[in-house]
Order: sequence, then structure tokens, then C-alpha cells
Amino acid sequence: MMSGFKELTSVAKAVEMLRARVTHRPGKRKVRLEDSLGRYLAVDVVAPLNIPPSERAVVDGYAVRSADTFGSSPSNPSILRVKGFLRAGEEPKVSLSPGEAVEVATGAQLPPGADAVVMYERTRRSGDILEVLEPVPPLGNVSRVGEDVREGEVVLRKGTRLMPWDIAVLASMGIGEVEVYDLRVGLLNVGSELVELGEADAREALKRGLVINSNRYSISALLTSYGFSPQYLGIVRDELEEIREALGRAVREFDAVITVGGASVGRADLTVRAARELGAEVVIHGVQLRPGRANSAAVVQGKPIFMLAGFPVAAIVGFEALAKPLLLHMVGGEEEPKATVKGVLTRRVTTPINVRSYVRVRVFEEGGKTYVEPLALTGSGILSTLVRGNGILVVPEDREGYDEGEEVEVVLLRSPSRTP
Repeated sequence: MMSGFKELTSVAKAVEMLRARVTHRPGKRKVRLEDSLGRYLAVDVVAPLNIPPSERAVVDGYAVRSADTFGSSPSNPSILRVKGFLRAGEEPKVSLSPGEAVEVATGAQLPPGADAVVMYERTRRSGDILEVLEPVPPLGNVSRVGEDVREGEVVLRKGTRLMPWDIAVLASMGIGEVEVYDLRVGLLNVGSELVELGEADAREALKRGLVINSNRYSISALLTSYGFSPQYLGIVRDELEEIREALGRAVREFDAVITVGGASVGRADLTVRAARELGAEVVIHGVQLRPGRANSAAVVQGKPIFMLAGFPVAAIVGFEALAKPLLLHMVGGEEEPKATVKGVLTRRVTTPINVRSYVRVRVFEEGGKTYVEPLALTGSGILSTLVRGNGILVVPEDREGYDEGEEVEVVLLRSPSRTP
């Protein structure tokens, strides 16, 4: 427990509690294949046909009857007569009888009667006479019917986030549009001190104690990068009634709502108070997270409301730890693996026990070794450390940090080679 909050919930427990309560599911819509990258499938995709639809050559060479090649050797070649040439995409107009062959390009359909392909390198040819220098087994150098995709099989499952190779498979089956989840997230920024980018000169605004609304861009970008559809709803001032009205409209219109700011304790805890007045169950009020213990979450009508802290790094950490797992839950998606690297700590990292800590670090190579330099152990508003650094060291709840010289694993934000 930490000052100001009655009780802090562990990240794992928070996610578990929210998953049990978030029952709302987003709508579905069909999108063109070229617009589907990064979206989550709302239905299983079943193959409408076999790929390939017929036996095809996987090498350049000659389509043959395998039985005609048995016993072949350089000193005792099988002698066949070549009947023509087939390119990929051409329909065979000839069939093979014993003692015959057809020259084929890679990808060409096998003519009737052929059951194997012998490579050019294993033959000698003079005119229409072909000498086969070694035997080829049945279906040798042949791609079989349905070898890539078999008609009727589930190729991609509901909840799959579509990657470029998934889209290529869909296209190869003649599928031009897919049904995906359309998870719409309303984003509200809370704070009387906030001004929009472009509304005022940044230098003058900062002198007056105002804050450029950078959280709008970071959280919207995170949502978009994970395949969700953010809708920015503007800045709400630190007035309970104004927050409650804006939050109520957002809950009615969107599948999930994210607020940034107004999540703390005491009089500053306006967003949590507004959620309660709307009839929402405040499931999490304070989490064992550093930075970001003020991050909270509520559920109303099965929809989640994520109330993130206003400090930029704390908001990003809260999104990654709380919001992202639940949004994935709503579309049946799964966490994707992150690039990690191991390196030696350049100085000790001390963190509170029973708190999951996200430490910004710089990973660099020197003398053939990889090192990890902590950039900020405190300061949830110091956003620039995410730019100057290139990784995050996650310290689990059961650790009080790591010692200098200890090897740790870091989640990379960008390549170490690009570290300034």
C-alpha cells in the first residue's frame, strides 16, 4: 500500500478483474484487403479452394512418368521424347504416354500422365531426345494439390491480427475483403492546464504554466499502432459536471473509453468520481505500477473506462499494462512478442517491492559487450527519456531492483545501433 490510495492492485490482478467484467464486444465490418493490415479478424477464414489447385512443378525441368526413370544413370540413361513446353499459368494441351516428357517451367501445371519432374541438371538433350541421368520418385519436385492450403481448412482464426503474409494468403485464395472487428475507442484529455498543439505559441504557453496536450498524440498513436480505431474527443476542464457529461457521451458512443488526467486521489480524482456518478463500477483505483500508480479503470454496461494518469510516461505505461490487454481481450487478440536484448547494467536500479516498475534505459554496445544504462528511475512526466533511450527494463513485483553489473533483459523500443 502507498500513501493516498486505500489499496493498490497488482497489474496481473487488475487485468484479471477487468477481463471478468468487460463483456461488451465491438461491432464488425468488412474491409478491403488493402485496408486490413493490423486489424483483427471477426470470423474464422475457411479456404474456399485448394492451393495449388493441381500438381505443379517446383523446379525448371521436364515432367515425366517416374516409372520411366527407374534405373537411370549417366552410363545407362532413360531415353524419352520431348513433346513440348509448358509455362506457368498455361493449361496443358498434351498428355504423357510411356516414354514421353514435357519441358516445364517452375510453377507449371503437370500434364495428365506425369507424376514427377526431373531437373535440367539431371538430363542431357539433343533435339527432341531427352536422356534422364538419374531416377526421380513419384511426386519428386512436385507441389501437390492443397499442399499450401487445403479447401475447407481454417486458414486464419477469429482474433488473428492480420500481418502482410496473412494478407498474401488471403489474396492467393481470391479473397478480396475480410470481416474485422471495429473497436472504437473514445479518447478524452482532462485538465484545465492543457492547450492543444497550435492553439498557442508553445514557448508562451509553457511560460504561463500551461501544458501542450502531448498525451493526445501518444495514446492515439498507440491505439492506431495496435489496430484499434481512436476518436479524439477533446480537452475537458477540471470540472466534475463537465467530465461526467463528456464521459457519459463517450460511453454511449464508443466500445471503450480512455481518459488521460484527473486520475489521482482527493480533490484531483475527478475522473473516478465522474465514472462513479455514471453508475460505473470502479474496479481498479490505483495500481502497483511505477510510474503510474494513479492509473485506474472502471466498467459500465460491460464497457471499460481506462482512467490514465496525466503524466506522459505514466499514461503510456498505464496503457501498456492495463488498457492494451483488455482491448485485445475484446477482439480475441493476443499479446505479440516484443524484441528484447540482454545486457549488463551500468549502475544499480532500486525499485519498491510489490510494484511493477518500468525503467527507461539506453542500450549500447562497447568493446563487443552490450550494456544497459538507466536513464530515469523517477519522473513520470519526463517524456524525453523515451526518446533519448531505446528500451524499457521491467522490474517485476518480487524484485527490489537489480545490482550494477547484473545481466538484465530489456524490451527494445528501437535499435541500439541508433542510440545517439
